[in-house]
Amino acid sequence: MSAPVARRQEERGGVTETGAGRRDGRVLAAITAVAALLYGAVSFVRFAGFRAGAYDLVIFDQAVRSYSRLGLPVAVVKGVHNDFGPGFTVLGDHWSPVLAVLAPLYWIHDGPATLLVAQSVLLASAAVPLWVFTRRALGVRAAHLVAVAYALSWPVVETAAFDFHEAAFAPLLTGLLLERWQAGRRAHVVLAALALLCVKEDMGLLVAGFGVMLLGRRGWRALGASLVAGGLAATWLASQVLIPLFGGRADYYWAYGALGADAGAAARTVVSDPLAVVAQLGSPPVKLLTLGLLLGITLLAALGSPILLMAVPLLAERMLASSFPNWWVPEYHYNAFVVVVVLAAGVDGIRRLRDRLEAGRAPWGTRLVRGWAAGVTAFAVATVPFFALADLADPASYRRDARQSAAAAAVAAVPDGALVEAANNLAPALSGRATVLLWDRTPRRAPWVVAQVDRRAFPFASVDEQRDRVRALLQEGYRVRFSRAGYVVLTSEKTPG
Repeated sequence: MSAPVARRQEERGGVTETGAGRRDGRVLAAITAVAALLYGAVSFVRFAGFRAGAYDLVIFDQAVRSYSRLGLPVAVVKGVHNDFGPGFTVLGDHWSPVLAVLAPLYWIHDGPATLLVAQSVLLASAAVPLWVFTRRALGVRAAHLVAVAYALSWPVVETAAFDFHEAAFAPLLTGLLLERWQAGRRAHVVLAALALLCVKEDMGLLVAGFGVMLLGRRGWRALGASLVAGGLAATWLASQVLIPLFGGRADYYWAYGALGADAGAAARTVVSDPLAVVAQLGSPPVKLLTLGLLLGITLLAALGSPILLMAVPLLAERMLASSFPNWWVPEYHYNAFVVVVVLAAGVDGIRRLRDRLEAGRAPWGTRLVRGWAAGVTAFAVATVPFFALADLADPASYRRDARQSAAAAAVAAVPDGALVEAANNLAPALSGRATVLLWDRTPRRAPWVVAQVDRRAFPFASVDEQRDRVRALLQEGYRVRFSRAGYVVLTSEKTPG
């Protein structure tokens, strides 16, 4: 079989011989499995070292536990701390009904560790559709390298490192959406888009961006227009109707005060002062760093593909914000919503460049593809020391120091089934066996309190404020049951000893 024919078969997703296909499948399976193990290791090292938090691991743990008991996803820790009430459902915070699919896992193991395992598997699984997408476009060798680049990419690693979030579903579903579009399967595209709309209220912006990209594709324009309209309508419906229906507020996450007090005022600013909008994209400058790192994972090749249009609405949503600084930094989970889109755009961009070179009879199109695929993998490897995956190479990550031992003893002092106010980073260790509230500035009068008084803990402004809260509890009649290395356990219950 000639080389051009073999390559065309690979680009269609086929393989030239059965043995090679099995070998490639084993390589992909190994990449995916190792990625899941790495993500799990990162998240469990942080969990065991008391670096997870009530915000957000306990929120999701309580919500999925409620689903597993066939109820609405109530998160008492979120409802009480944010003054929505103890019966608050997280559907009033973010429209993420996709979390319900995790409920059966809690019938096997009821606790936050289940979410960390599920997140690791979900994030790693996105390598599969991305690999298929890349194989069709660039061949098997490039597909392997792009899958490795995805597995090591900083947006995915940082997502695994920060508790659990609904963002875990986004890479897999966006990968499926793009791969099914590439395969020409319209019905599957619609199903993947509908699934994305269940991940979070702003996924309608991602779907709309995908629709905009399809408007430039012959044969896809009608579906593209439908996805633009449907995606925008879904985001409006979720944020303005469904979230308030479940007890939230439509303006709770309004983050654009620099542009206007509300959507109407911001729209007027866009029309009357577009330079202010452009300036907001770089204020503060870390926004530009985040955008640069995102484009860097493709060595800027994503700029050569219209697929990148899909990510523009979501990126604008974050980078135009003037509140919620977590939205625009490289850390946390927000970049997971677009990482597969950016990588797929890079694959498509380099394919387009190769095809133009070959059309002009340039002889080095294949070498360009291989060099680019090796380059994106090298970029991913080069970023590893600067993000959470580096923790696995630090022996200190696996040693329990005196403070961590004290933290373990403190949570062990709380009986099973108790109602407990817990410091943010101690709450996840209790969530699987107690009803957890966040220890905060407001007295909740829970019978058990696990406090921290040596380092600032969210949401307190200072250590002095935390110590004042402990003194106030003692004045109210609470007794100290444990105190060591900055951790204090207090109770209002009459206990032996």
